Parts: sequence; structure tokens; C-alpha cells
Amino acid sequence: MKLGYQTNTWGGVVGHPAGVTSVKDLYYLANGSTEEALKDIAEAGYTGFEIFDGNLVQYKDKKEEFLKLMSDHSLTLVGVYTGGNFIFPDILEEELLKIESVAAFASEVGAEHLVVGGGAVRTNGILESDYTALGNALNKVVEIAEKYNLIASYHPHLGTNVQAPEQLDKLMPLTKINLCPDTAHIEAGGGDPVAVIKKYIDRIKYVHFKDYKNGEFLPLGEGHQKFAEMINVLEEANYDGWITVELDSYPDPKQGAKISRSYLTQFEKVNQA
Repeated sequence: MKLGYQTNTWGGVVGHPAGVTSVKDLYYLANGSTEEALKDIAEAGYTGFEIFDGNLVQYKDKKEEFLKLMSDHSLTLVGVYTGGNFIFPDILEEELLKIESVAAFASEVGAEHLVVGGGAVRTNGILESDYTALGNALNKVVEIAEKYNLIASYHPHLGTNVQAPEQLDKLMPLTKINLCPDTAHIEAGGGDPVAVIKKYIDRIKYVHFKDYKNGEFLPLGEGHQKFAEMINVLEEANYDGWITVELDSYPDPKQGAKISRSYLTQFEKVNQA
């Protein structure tokens, strides 16, 4: 398995405050240290990492520093996570220009994946037409990704209009984008991660693992997610891509990464047998 880790545990899941008044600056952002995150991720035994768009663009004028940081820790940039509302025509162009800027720089520094979340929930509720709008916008994200030799995937997320399994089933026929299943978000939204992976295996090029129990996101092995079954489904489909562990927050980020990495060793032993 190729194993990566998300840097967002160092600083938590927040956003750039400029996004309140400026769509072009509406980035995801973890307020911790990227330098510390990469050091800890490498020491925990991972070979790759994913990063929020807001943390990546902080290095836009410090490209060589970022490349050296990856080299010093022998880490691969697996992907960058970005997103948007995607259903409001008046701001869609701005959202896509932001994503293209992120994709261009991610490609320059060696990323493989462009992961997007989103699909706004309106104040007065979701319209059926929102799924068509989201699907069309995601098709444009695919075109952006292909322009920069990136693989685009959609990440279902709590708080969006695609958090429940039936919502995902509405969206997927309306877009050509791949699916990045986040196993805990799928369960928290009322779905079965194993069933979702089986159903969409032909459109899965990248996977997020996190554990889940009693409404809480947890390191792998501390919840009740059926990772062995998920890995079996992936192996049967000859999946050879990255699995990135993501944990939105944890009191000791490095320890959380180590717990998940230790849990995953059991599957490596099976593979080597």
C-alpha cells in the first residue's frame, strides 16, 4: 500500500478569513505548522501527504523551500484538497479560477491528485437542480485537473448537499469526476463505506481512511469502520493508488498519525505473506 497522511490535523479544519468577503481567497486552511506536520508524518512512517489548498498556496512564492521540505523528509505530495459552493452561477467562475490557480501550483510541485469537496446547502434547503449544477461544475474541475495532469476526485462531506448515500447516488450519474470516498464522512452521513466503495470501485482512483464511532472521527482502529473489508474490495479491483489517512483534529497530531500507521501494518503483513 502507498500510504499518505493529511496535514490538516496540525491546526485543524478552518478556512482563510479573507474568504468571507472574497471568493477568490476562499481556501481551506489548517492553522498549524506545515513544516512540523511533514516532519511528524515522515517520522510516523508515511511516504506521502495531502495538504489543504490554503496551506499549499502559502508556498507559491517559496516553491524551492517547499520542494526542499519534501525532499528533506522523503515525502511525496499525493494531492491537494480544495472546494467550492459550485451551485451559484454568479460566483462559479471565481471559484474555478481559484481552483485552477491551486491546480497549476500543485502540479508544479509534483502532486498527483486534485480532491474537491463542496456543493452548498441553501438557506431554504436543497433544490433538485443543485445536483445538475454541481455535476456540471465538477466536470469543469475535471477539465482543469486534466490540463495540469492531475486526477480529479470528488470527496463527499458532511455539511454539503452530498453527505447522504442517496445524495451521492444523485450526483454521480451527472458528472464524470472520480470519487474519493472518505470512509468516516460516508458513515456519518448515513452510508456504508464498504458498499459505497463496491458500488463505485470503477471510479475510485484515491481513498481517504478515517475511523468513526459515536459521532467522532478517530485514528484507525479506534472506531468500528470495516477497513479489512474495504481493503479486500480495493485489492480485488487491483487498486494500486494511494490511501491517505485523514483526521481533522487530535490532541497530539503526531501520536494520532502513529496510531493509524501502526494499525495499517497488519494489512502489509497479509500482503507480504
